Amino acid sequence: MEVTVTLLKDKKKVSEVVDIHMKSFSGFFLTFLGKGFLKQLYKGFLEEKNSGLIVAFDEDEKILGFLAYSSNLSGFYKYLIKKHLLSFGWYAMLGFFRNPKIFFRLIRAFTYSGEAKREEKYVELSSIGVLPVSENLGIGSRLIDYLKKLNFEGYQYIKLETDAINNDIANNFYRKNGFILNHSYFTPEGRKMNEYRWNIKDK
Repeated sequence: MEVTVTLLKDKKKVSEVVDIHMKSFSGFFLTFLGKGFLKQLYKGFLEEKNSGLIVAFDEDEKILGFLAYSSNLSGFYKYLIKKHLLSFGWYAMLGFFRNPKIFFRLIRAFTYSGEAKREEKYVELSSIGVLPVSENLGIGSRLIDYLKKLNFEGYQYIKLETDAINNDIANNFYRKNGFILNHSYFTPEGRKMNEYRWNIKDK
């Protein structure tokens, strides 16, 4: 199978990215908020100037995997709130009615722009997903390799976060791709997370 990795430009393809997310992250908070919420989120990665979507597609131009990133995550979330507040508010309200217990998660999601600020300049690997039928083709590694080759002059590292417990496959995958565990922490819900970094100077 011939696989091409590139930056996504066509907004019409965002629906394919959303479908991959739904299949890759079953049971996760953002997935619970639904396809409409995710479509607005991933469209934001295409629209916001410091962000992007890297995709891998086959010879039929079917997307097999994606990677969402931002070199200004705080600015990215501010952009989403400014441009798509009504849409996000609507989908958040629907999620709240389905499960009122997510109220505080929603509040934190809408205030994440402040939490994402850091003194140093870094790139956030926000999300990466591969179609289950394509998981053994090395697509995830190729997406990360493409991200590493982008021009982030003046930035110190690429950062990502993933679950620390019952998540050996993902943690091993990031280590295999050169990411170093920086620290672990617990979310307010008690979820243990690992933060990994890849030093951009290691190019």
